[in-house]
Amino acid sequence: MRQDNQLLVIMHLSQLVTLVLGFGSLLVPLVIWLTQKDKVYQMDEHGKNIVNFQLSLIVYCLLCIPLMLLCGIGIIGFIIIGIISLIFPIINAIKASNGEVAKYPLSLNFIS
Repeated sequence: MRQDNQLLVIMHLSQLVTLVLGFGSLLVPLVIWLTQKDKVYQMDEHGKNIVNFQLSLIVYCLLCIPLMLLCGIGIIGFIIIGIISLIFPIINAIKASNGEVAKYPLSLNFIS
């Protein structure tokens, strides 16, 4: 296995592709993770963290829809989710460039 911090950084930042295309924040890191997890050191751990984070964001968005219809709190939830999905990939890309393992907050553990 090779150490490739640049690819780890790219994988974390690829979550931001949604800002440009409107979709792909789960697909792009998933493809990178599945193709490189056996070749790059720490890719498997970073990939699992990213996929768990993106799946958690999807679940949280689905939970905000009925909250928005019932009492309007879902709008605040969507704003918070948007801020979290923008800030934490950047923070964790910086951590990955320093060789640290990136952890995402409020991430449900779908893949262990």
